[in-house]
Amino acid sequence: QVQLAESGGGLVQAGGSLRLSCAASGRTFSSYRMGWFRQAPGKEREFVAAITWGGGSTYYVDSVKGRFTISRDNAKNTVYLQMNSLKPEDTAVYSCAASQRYSSAYSVGGYDYWGQGTQVTVSS
Repeated sequence: QVQLAESGGGLVQAGGSLRLSCAASGRTFSSYRMGWFRQAPGKEREFVAAITWGGGSTYYVDSVKGRFTISRDNAKNTVYLQMNSLKPEDTAVYSCAASQRYSSAYSVGGYDYWGQGTQVTVSS
């Protein structure tokens, strides 16, 4: 089992940057695929990015490709989401998630553990 805690959210102007962090408890962090999801008010939770156990593969939703970068530091039990060129439509609560299963990296159901989330607000 793993517990997740996000940090790094905040208010930023359009075009700005933020780096989100997700710290995980436990000694087997490197065995988890990690993902970032976001949920805007009145909308369903949507996939943003994912990274495989060893960090060799990454996946992104089309709307953030070229602007967001997911990475992980297994020595620090932490996954990051670097967000550049932020847009007002990126405003949402961002949550990290973890899974040890061979499941879809893109779907909410593919993950078993979730953090509480951190608010990101991008002003125009």
